[in-house]
Amino acid sequence: MSHMTSEPGPVQTERRGGRTAWIVVFAACVGQFVVVLDVSVINVALPSVRAGLDIGEGSLQWVVNAYVITFAGFLLLGGRAADLFGRKGVFILGLGIFTAASLLGGLATSPGMLIAARAVQGVGAAVLSPATLTILTTTFPEGTGRVRAIATWTAVGTGGGAAGGVIGGLLTDYLSWRWVLLINVPLGLIVIVASAVWLTGGRAGKAGRGRLDVPGAVLATLGAGSLAYGISQTESHGWGSARALGFLLLGVVALGAFLAVERRAAEPLTPLGVFRVRSVSVANAITVISGMAFYAMWYFLSLYMQNVLKYSAVETGLALLPHTLAVILSAQLAPRITRWISGRTLLALAGALTAAGFFWQAALKADGTFLVTLLGPGIAFSFGAGLMMTIQSVFATTGVPAERAGVVAGLVNTSRTMGGALGLSVLSSLAAGRTDREGTGLEALSSGYASAFFGSGVAVVVSMALIVLLPRSPRSPATA
Repeated sequence: MSHMTSEPGPVQTERRGGRTAWIVVFAACVGQFVVVLDVSVINVALPSVRAGLDIGEGSLQWVVNAYVITFAGFLLLGGRAADLFGRKGVFILGLGIFTAASLLGGLATSPGMLIAARAVQGVGAAVLSPATLTILTTTFPEGTGRVRAIATWTAVGTGGGAAGGVIGGLLTDYLSWRWVLLINVPLGLIVIVASAVWLTGGRAGKAGRGRLDVPGAVLATLGAGSLAYGISQTESHGWGSARALGFLLLGVVALGAFLAVERRAAEPLTPLGVFRVRSVSVANAITVISGMAFYAMWYFLSLYMQNVLKYSAVETGLALLPHTLAVILSAQLAPRITRWISGRTLLALAGALTAAGFFWQAALKADGTFLVTLLGPGIAFSFGAGLMMTIQSVFATTGVPAERAGVVAGLVNTSRTMGGALGLSVLSSLAAGRTDREGTGLEALSSGYASAFFGSGVAVVVSMALIVLLPRSPRSPATA
């Protein structure tokens, strides 16, 4: 017993007071918000970044890719660190790295300095993001309270991705591109102070005996990072290029070696036993496939609005607000709906609505309007996506002991990020191929974007085929 921490369990923590519990939710949600925000907020600022730092066209993509690749590559390491070294300390460490890197990027005086800062931001985000979900799953017991907390986390995180266009456009147009990074500094400092005061957190298991699985961490990071880099190269070099295939092969080999190491490790980075929990394994598979559509939908909507409808960056961001509100509303409604129908049924209905919205959006034309072309299908797939992501996260974090909470949180985020990276590359290739066949002009561009939305609908339909393998409800029998 001398090795056990005195950290309160989930039920105890929640009962300490509703105000304290929801301050914990606030800290976790703001942390996730800035992580997801920085995936999308930089996009609308790229032309200003290129002009301000004289970045070449070939290097400009690394302002985005440096963040996404290090984020994907270090997620599992971040999740395991939260289990071994304490969710509070890891959360504050990740947020501190992220905030410092944001300051460095905002003050960058050269392309190399900015790209390096974005890479360090990705590392900080990878440490921070799993800890945000772990904090919720160890603060709230399985049941309605946890579903409600995860729904808020999903809504805020997804809202960060959707709001990136609005925030980035406003900051770039009225201040400077530097503020898309510098805005993280005051937010980060506020949350660090709040976390230091209100969060509790030691290790979820035995103290003094945990150690990080370094070989597993290196192989997982190399594998995920190589896959992410290889995928990022397919858009410019093609799937058959030596550059793309080489890194994709390296990623597969490294992940194969990772699995072999994890089977023999005394304290593995990712205990393979968590995949024996049906809700965890199936929910992560669904998350990878459906994530191919969710990340890409904001990207292609932004391109369609700016390249075809000729919206400005700010107008594009404002036009995405109904989509953002639909995601937030549906994520908040998910806990209430699960009181009446099972989680599996709700996930199936949400998937059907999401796919229908994407297929509807695939009918877009060059002469489209906001009310006729964007609003209806956008609300449909956004509302469905908010429901899907909430219920997927609940399934993927249910049925595992507290000491594995960081692992499953890291898996959820890794699945979503890698699915998004793969989807963006696949759908971009699909759109480019359709545009090339159609020729030039706005009609050709519209046809390409329409193909991407049709592909998104197909991805969601494929993910729905796995829903039958999930347990009926993510809630435990004691709380159902």
